[in-house]
Amino acid sequence: LFAALDIATGAVIGKCYKRHRAVEFLNFLKQIDGHMPKGLDVHIVMDNYATHKTPKVKAWLARRPHWHIHFTPTSASWINQVERWFAELTRKQLQRGVHVCVKDLEADIMKFVECHNENPKPYKWVKSADEILASVKRFCLKTEQTLCGEL
Repeated sequence: LFAALDIATGAVIGKCYKRHRAVEFLNFLKQIDGHMPKGLDVHIVMDNYATHKTPKVKAWLARRPHWHIHFTPTSASWINQVERWFAELTRKQLQRGVHVCVKDLEADIMKFVECHNENPKPYKWVKSADEILASVKRFCLKTEQTLCGEL
């Protein structure tokens, strides 16, 4: 599944592919492009997956200066809001599901996308950036003390 989350509305564009190569990713980008109103800038936040950085993908994006790509740092996909949506998909639709074939799995995934988009809601951070960073700092200090105490 490739999925794009509109953070303003909470709506999702999703497409299942048998493989996750650059060809499929480029087709997905074209699908997103087809949904976008003309004249808007498009900002995509994504991980550093090699498929996202192939010469064909780079060339396609270079011809679209209104598309802006932002890569999450390694191991920081949690800051990508669509990852939160993937977690909901897993928890609400897939975790206890029984799929006897890939076709059934894909149908359940697309059903979830459709149901989600009937009443989408944007994600809202419940803590400020300062609160999040303070929590990370406390964790780092605690971890450092624990590691230092073991030496």
